[in-house]
Amino acid sequence: MKLYIIRHGETVWNTQGRLQGKADIELNENGIRLAKITGEGMRDISFDLVISSPLKRAVETAKLVCEGKEVPLLTDERIQEITFGEWEGLCCRGDNYQIPSPNFPDFFKDPFSYVPPEGGESIRQVLERTKDFYEELISVPEYQDKTILIAAHGCSSRALLYHMIEGEHSFWLDHVPANCSVTIVDIKEGKCTIEELDKVYYDARDIVDFYGTGMR
Repeated sequence: MKLYIIRHGETVWNTQGRLQGKADIELNENGIRLAKITGEGMRDISFDLVISSPLKRAVETAKLVCEGKEVPLLTDERIQEITFGEWEGLCCRGDNYQIPSPNFPDFFKDPFSYVPPEGGESIRQVLERTKDFYEELISVPEYQDKTILIAAHGCSSRALLYHMIEGEHSFWLDHVPANCSVTIVDIKEGKCTIEELDKVYYDARDIVDFYGTGMR
């Protein structure tokens, strides 16, 4: 099984440093452009299946990457973005910073200590649902020799990788994945090999740390 795990393209809320979570925000013009460039970069890859978060920004990215190809697309809520509850839509960077809790920086710096707001999820909760997704995925016999595109989000894609990488490692792997970055994973007999981490098919100078994490 070969997995291509892509983070969705850019949105207006990304550029504004606003927390998206389950908010169903569409791609902006640059997000569409980056997804098309990424699709062109992967034009020679024959995907057997696409599994996407049901949120528009992920589905749109998947469809643009696979434009011109007839690939079945499934959606799965288990790989949608972490829910930020009452903080969704708030700015978390710069002069417009709006997050009311001093704990929020832990989301990036010490994610297992992050305390979510009312209606939000913890990192462990995201890990639980993505583990359920991952274990089901690799247990399907007909998927074992397939090439699958998974369209997800910054946090949910890192949660998926957390289950695949053996040994002790940080949740974020030292940085938040860029919009439309692609991680390629080969899975044979339950063993995962990360062939590429956060590959971008567009000019890497276009990568922006929209949330002021200091990790990219």
